[in-house]
Amino acid sequence: MYIHQRQLENLERLLSPNKAVIIYGPRRCGKTTLLNKFLEKTKEKYLLVSGEDITVQRYLGSQSIPKLKSFVGQNTLLAVDEAQKIKGIGLNLKLIIDHVKGVKVIATGSSSFDLAQHIGEPLTGRKYTLRLFPLAQLEIARIEQPFETEANLEARLIYGSYPEIILSEDIKQKERYLKEIVSSYLYKDILELEGLRHSDKIVRLLQLLSFQIGQVVSYSELGSQLGMSKNTVEKYLDLLEKTFVVYKLTGFSRNLRKEISKSPRYYFYDNGIRNALINNFNLLEVRNDVGMLWENYIVIERIKKQEYLQISSNNYFWRTHDQKELDWVEEKKGILYGYEIKWRKDKSKPPKDWLETYKKAKYKILNKENYLAFIT
Repeated sequence: MYIHQRQLENLERLLSPNKAVIIYGPRRCGKTTLLNKFLEKTKEKYLLVSGEDITVQRYLGSQSIPKLKSFVGQNTLLAVDEAQKIKGIGLNLKLIIDHVKGVKVIATGSSSFDLAQHIGEPLTGRKYTLRLFPLAQLEIARIEQPFETEANLEARLIYGSYPEIILSEDIKQKERYLKEIVSSYLYKDILELEGLRHSDKIVRLLQLLSFQIGQVVSYSELGSQLGMSKNTVEKYLDLLEKTFVVYKLTGFSRNLRKEISKSPRYYFYDNGIRNALINNFNLLEVRNDVGMLWENYIVIERIKKQEYLQISSNNYFWRTHDQKELDWVEEKKGILYGYEIKWRKDKSKPPKDWLETYKKAKYKILNKENYLAFIT
């Protein structure tokens, strides 16, 4: 069964002659599926190749215009899966785009920092970028009735939304799949980089973050717990962010001295991955971290919606030193929107400092009764 991916429409809209569309995303989130579904519908004459193929690497890494032209041939569309495997792929795609008239290019890659290093600068002005994540609720909603969404919410908080997780009904199979991702894929892009060999430290770092969802993070404190320098912690977290394991949210500050802005918060791109890291797939009724799971879920689903529906927004959290806070703040067209994320229905009033400092700012509480409009 295929669940329609929202980025398919964006790919169709953005793909144009002598331009490239670059698709980033974590492993196993459906990039190859997206590419194949697009190619099934296209009327273009296309060439689909994998960056893992040695012959493909030789041609698409050649920096030879005649070789590249010969490789593309009479095709009007070149699709490269796992593009980050090809040395100098950015420069070679630039040469193709500049010297093959009317050609369209799609390239996918699991590691954004690796692919960006090879593609970013050479393709300046010649590319569009799409990010792909595990399935979004706005995509899953196409195959669910409202009562099913309500019934499946607990499973989303525990097992996340990777395509195979959503399509599987076997709980043990879900757990095995998530543990396999954690053990085989989660750190693969990072560990392939020269000089990074401390997979045990990366695992431990992520486990520590698992218990700090919704809290400001101190690099120095993490470093002392791991026996690492503050700079090394920052470096590892930067890599984990760029490989779509965690999402970094910074604090909003504009007018108040007591606002916290330097220490960030981190969220996991998938709840199931977070739970697999700490080996906790218990039901919500026996957990003490439901608030963390709920906040992580809402934040990441909102990010997916922003990406897929092309909603332009600067995202933050807001907190003061005297513990006044908002979990999620969006700045759109000069207007501030503040949200508190609550698992249970709550009649909390907006922080006084927020309303007094930002006169035109909006405020809303997100809970189980009203969250769907925010993420779908």
